[in-house]
Amino acid sequence: MPSAKVKEWVKSGVAVGNDIDPSRISDQAILLPGCRIRGTKTSIGPGCILGEEGAVTIDNCQLGRNVELKGGYFAGATFFDGSNMGSGAHVRAGTILEEEANGAHTVGLKQTILLPFVTTGSLINFCDVLMAGGTSRKNHSEVGSSYIHFNFTPHQDKATPSLIGDIPNGVFLDRNPIFLGGQGGLVGPARIAYGSVIAAGGICRQDIIEENLLLVPASPEAGNRSYETGVYRKVDRIVKNNLAYIGSIMALREWHSNVRTQFVRDEFDQAVLDGSIKNLELVLSERVKRLGDLAAKMKYSCERLIENNGSPDIIKQQEQFAAIWPDIESGIKTVDVGISDTFINVLDKIPHKESYIATIQSLEPADREAGRVWLQSIIDETEKLWSI
Repeated sequence: MPSAKVKEWVKSGVAVGNDIDPSRISDQAILLPGCRIRGTKTSIGPGCILGEEGAVTIDNCQLGRNVELKGGYFAGATFFDGSNMGSGAHVRAGTILEEEANGAHTVGLKQTILLPFVTTGSLINFCDVLMAGGTSRKNHSEVGSSYIHFNFTPHQDKATPSLIGDIPNGVFLDRNPIFLGGQGGLVGPARIAYGSVIAAGGICRQDIIEENLLLVPASPEAGNRSYETGVYRKVDRIVKNNLAYIGSIMALREWHSNVRTQFVRDEFDQAVLDGSIKNLELVLSERVKRLGDLAAKMKYSCERLIENNGSPDIIKQQEQFAAIWPDIESGIKTVDVGISDTFINVLDKIPHKESYIATIQSLEPADREAGRVWLQSIIDETEKLWSI
């Protein structure tokens, strides 16, 4: 029999699935008429407001405190305190919005990880991305309106995740923001450094490794060229960027498992933490699979290149990638992610403050550096699995 709480929701126009545990929805959350809530893993913390601009569907999502989802569809995503999305959102599994990360109206996210304060404008498709940068809501990384992360290639592969910022620096919330100008796009897999500005209206097809640069993307020369889908050129950059992304996901998972555990106040915080770790595992599995799918495509690509007298260097590179992929895949599973003794001492010193952000930003420079060294070691070890 439905509980009194569920009956009250239904009476007010909220559709509640039979699999919902009412104890996982705070009495201090506001569910407006038209909302649909389902999923055994759904958790909604105090101060959340759902449906202020339109109907909201929640399916197995975890919401911390004061999260606002104003309208749209949300499935399998995790939202830390103060994050929010405007109406028309379409947010799918593997997505994590950390504290005060947000989006305006009509934003599509899937396996998207936004660290604190990252802001996305309107009319955006931004899947398979990790983005960091900025120090506050007034000094934040920004994705301009009408922006696209291109994450599917003509070769029909999705080994295309992009790192905008990084984890070893991004988690400490002390780096310059990144600005992706509106009406533009980024072709994955790419790496973009802190302080980068990509001019509005352009498509970025390259990495920006040096910090604090403005890129005005060039447009490709118009015309027809000979092209065959399934035949690749150099894959070195693609493999390197994918391994950097995989290492970053593992590093963030360890950060959540070892550091964010210090800030769990109640069952709602625990649900968000559990959801974030589960989503990071989901992203990790997906990224390894997609890189493996790319390795499997090398056989056909090499055959066609040999038939057409392709570059011996490119052929050798692709053959090497296909040959050592099993070693790379097994190596990912054995990367040493153990937290350093130095940073364990830092964790022991962390005061039990209410605010995760205030605590992290109050760490001494030497303590931050110890954390960066630990997280970077995970990424470095993962990247070393490929070399030519």
